[in-house]
Amino acid sequence: MAENEILVVGGAGYIGSHMCKYLWRRGYCPVVLDNLVHGHRAAVQWGPFIQGDIGDPEAIERVFSEYDIKGVLHFAAYAYVPESVDAPLKYYRNNVANTINLLQAMVDHGVTRLIFSSSCATYGVSDGTPMTEEHVQHPINPYGRTKWMVEQILDDVGSAYGIRAVCLRYFNAAGADPDGHLGEDHRPETHLVPIILKTALGQREFLNVYGDDYPTRDGTCVRDYIHVEDLAQAHLLALERLLAGGPGGKYNLGNGDGATVREVIERARGITQAAIPVRLEGRRPGDVPVLIGSSEKAMRELAWRPRYSDLDVIIETAWNWYRRHPDGYAEESASQASTSPEAPPSDPQG
Repeated sequence: MAENEILVVGGAGYIGSHMCKYLWRRGYCPVVLDNLVHGHRAAVQWGPFIQGDIGDPEAIERVFSEYDIKGVLHFAAYAYVPESVDAPLKYYRNNVANTINLLQAMVDHGVTRLIFSSSCATYGVSDGTPMTEEHVQHPINPYGRTKWMVEQILDDVGSAYGIRAVCLRYFNAAGADPDGHLGEDHRPETHLVPIILKTALGQREFLNVYGDDYPTRDGTCVRDYIHVEDLAQAHLLALERLLAGGPGGKYNLGNGDGATVREVIERARGITQAAIPVRLEGRRPGDVPVLIGSSEKAMRELAWRPRYSDLDVIIETAWNWYRRHPDGYAEESASQASTSPEAPPSDPQG
């Protein structure tokens, strides 16, 4: 067994895979458990990989029995808001019930440190911006409710079993690994930045814009975009705080500024020099007009300092990856993803 083994549930996904690289570069051994429903085997390049589902208690038990897990990073969740409205039981089963399986295994094996991938969707419609952690949580869609429910469960298991959890409420994750090893490849893709860039590459005929009658400066939704590398930094800071005996907590992760859908499109047009045709559609169920977060608490208590907060930089890192990987991970075979490299690829972030 390696020292500093950290279980990364959902480590073959977009944020989870970036987290694994970040952990490896800083001396940890990320142990990935992923069912590959939405993740990519080729994205697991740092540490061992176990294909399995947290809906299967036996699979989780094998991981905790075979590895000396010091802490858990939990990214495994379905995260499509419109789908959650149409298929809520799928979301409650996967995001809530399966998390209980994971927590039971942690209790059984005496693992008491957890970083939970939560969401700004727990807040629902904002009653002011930027939102702080003190804003009332009133999620308006099943996806947001699943994240809110897990946060409540973590409070209870903390009191009962001593599990210390940090819940990180992301705003809109975007961008790609600055050195180009990893990127965003969802199937189907529903996130704005990658859809814009796929349109710029000619892989889509046009970009759908859902709603132009919101109470915002140009009628389209406003979102706070946070670079995936900055999310990884926050997770590590939270983990190391727990490993050092510190308390859990709940923190927003955003840039404190927002861009409308139309503004993101215009920025992307400038970066890609592509026309990016647009087609206007009606509003989608479950969308809220404005989501902007205050991360002052994370900066104060976790010493978090985002490095890639400029929207142009976020789009540029994603564009660089898509130009090199126009088909995402589809062109990479599983054999190219080493599960135990002698050394990770060079990382300009050090």
